[in-house]
Amino acid sequence: MSTRLPEFSVENASPEQKDVLQTILSGPRGNLNGPFLSWIHSPELASRAQELGAFCRYGTGLSLRLSELAILCTAAKWKSQAEWYIHYPIGVDAGLKPEALEDIRQDKVPKFENSDESLIWRFVDDLYEKKRVSDEIYREAVAGFGIKTVVNLVGLLGYYTLVAMSLNVFDVRADGQVELPFPDTP
Repeated sequence: MSTRLPEFSVENASPEQKDVLQTILSGPRGNLNGPFLSWIHSPELASRAQELGAFCRYGTGLSLRLSELAILCTAAKWKSQAEWYIHYPIGVDAGLKPEALEDIRQDKVPKFENSDESLIWRFVDDLYEKKRVSDEIYREAVAGFGIKTVVNLVGLLGYYTLVAMSLNVFDVRADGQVELPFPDTP
């Protein structure tokens, strides 16, 4: 899965690593696809990150469709091969239009049929491009989603940025990934 990390085997894992593996495999994800085999080299980080990730993936107050849109926007901004590969089919199954996702992947302004998708994209794009969110977009987001969900959205974006950075630094590919959605240049 990675050309940069030492090979990991359960047989040689520390008790802390085995505990984290068991927690991840018995949780809602049920697999180690993604950043987990890089994080396992630091069991404390892996443990804390997987707990935050479970909340960001399943407990933000956003629908699966909007969460996946935010994740895919992050993957595109970071050109994260595995993150895009893993989340693209989930996003499409959740109701995102492939044409809009293709625009996002190519760093074009997407056309959305749903105003909530447009709002998520504008929020994410503003934050990643300007490192801030305009007052107008912020007010729209709070009015549309509520303050708690906007706080959780920022957490989701931060978490999936950590995921993207981990996947990129350690050159991780997803299980079964052959084609790359982004040019593979350092």
